[in-house]
Amino acid sequence: MKIRELIDTAAVPGGETLRLFRRGDDYIIAIGGNELMNSRMSGSEEALAVMSCDRLRSPNAAHLLIGGYGMGFTLRAALAMLGPEAKITVAELVPAIVDWARGPMAQLAAGCLDDPRVDLVMGDVGAAIAAAPGRYDAILLDVDNGPDGLTHPANDRLYSPAGLAVAKAALRPGGILAIWSAAPDARFARRLAAAGFRVEEVGVRARAGGKGARHVIWFAR
Repeated sequence: MKIRELIDTAAVPGGETLRLFRRGDDYIIAIGGNELMNSRMSGSEEALAVMSCDRLRSPNAAHLLIGGYGMGFTLRAALAMLGPEAKITVAELVPAIVDWARGPMAQLAAGCLDDPRVDLVMGDVGAAIAAAPGRYDAILLDVDNGPDGLTHPANDRLYSPAGLAVAKAALRPGGILAIWSAAPDARFARRLAAAGFRVEEVGVRARAGGKGARHVIWFAR
């Protein structure tokens, strides 16, 4: 049996402590008793990028905002889909997440943060959204296990009616707000519609190849 080895810990501003584990060749990021990310389960995070890019009007020159670097699955998938003129802003709240990407998980990151199309912004994605009216073709949010503030309670405001209005204002005409969730949430889907979005809810699998737990992505245009 492979032993789960604790590699590092990191405090989330205003939240709990993240822990980075390694088990063999796999990495795990956990908070409390919840496993947030596992390097073996990239399917739904990659789908967040691929399906969002498929819905863009001009993917070759699009500007995306990705909220939460995580293990970089969404960023790497988006880079593979977009053209050389595209831009991706990545907002990451926890500095240790970036340190882990450049340190123990450097092989997994595969240099994606150094791609010239990427602009890394350290801070709250909510602030990045509020500071950029009409800037983005798509905003991709994967900052929690869904529309609630598990890792950072202040994330709740992202999913509130006021937060959704700010996100809508940050999008260009026809832009997409894409939100990853570990589970369905009918009330949140109704909240998106009430905010003036046309909502599409898609079920995706946690692992590549259609395996693993079922997750949800909302595409709100």
